[in-house]
Amino acid sequence: MKRMISGFLLAAIWLGPVLSVFAHEMRPAYLQITQVEDNRYQVHWKVPRRGDLVIRLNPVFPHADSIRQVILPQTVSGAMLYSYELHSDRQLEGQSLYIEGLERTMVDVLVSVEYLNGEKASLMLKPDDNQAVFPGVTTKWNVIRTYTTLGVEHILFGVDHLLFVLALMIITRGLMKIIKTITAFTLAHSITLSLAVLGFVNFPGPPVEAVIALSIVFLALEIIKNQQGQQTLTGRKPWLVAFTFGLLHGLGFAGALADVGLPQTEIPLALGFFNIGVELGQIAFVLVVALLLNLFATRISWPVVLKKFPAYAIGSVSAFWLIERIAGFW
Repeated sequence: MKRMISGFLLAAIWLGPVLSVFAHEMRPAYLQITQVEDNRYQVHWKVPRRGDLVIRLNPVFPHADSIRQVILPQTVSGAMLYSYELHSDRQLEGQSLYIEGLERTMVDVLVSVEYLNGEKASLMLKPDDNQAVFPGVTTKWNVIRTYTTLGVEHILFGVDHLLFVLALMIITRGLMKIIKTITAFTLAHSITLSLAVLGFVNFPGPPVEAVIALSIVFLALEIIKNQQGQQTLTGRKPWLVAFTFGLLHGLGFAGALADVGLPQTEIPLALGFFNIGVELGQIAFVLVVALLLNLFATRISWPVVLKKFPAYAIGSVSAFWLIERIAGFW
């Protein structure tokens, strides 16, 4: 009873704003700069989009001599890609860069630079810090900080992943069982994230995203069955269900990381700390949910309709995502 009431209160608080946002976080923008001659650079600018909506962001190089568009903008999966050629008689290192319009968004910008001698550098710009100076060679600490931050932000703004974890916690009884279940989910998505990023497995993004939504619909149905006293596999062995669907969620994480890219000289380090960032964000979410479940636990007798609200709310949102993603196949 306590868990069902707590689930209702938590879902009422959390799902309200969720209904007005997208299933996924707004993925970072990506600025790739490659030096091809002493004073000439190729610039690729990838801006996130949702359907026909493209965020108005523009990279600005105040000290560049000229910058011109070399090909027409291209539509790619989840983004718009622009290609430019930049000329500067001064070395790029030490010059300033800012992203026009970034302060009006919730989007981060990952910047990757490859110099003519093969050295690489990276940095991240944020809405509250939209200016930077081009660095020299990327340090390991820079990679660790950048990709840990990306991992934390991905899970905390990845509403569908958090909704799956929330449903697991509502249906799972007992602290040790919850720990085992979340651990199984973590292990599973870490495996497929690593395999996909390293190129050992490759699945198209849209079907993966659709099945992730389906996994949440499945858990919503399991919550209803649990309330009705039915013995289900999820109720008996939630860790098994969490591990199975966690493999799919890992492929979703990999798709987001592929959109951003990895520094070619530090792939294992960047991948490892992106994964660590995801886990840190997930742990923070689980702790907050557990705290709220205990805080709102009460012996008040709630109407049956209200007890079922969390399952129907979770199921309705995830069913909408499922239909939307299937429709996006065509």
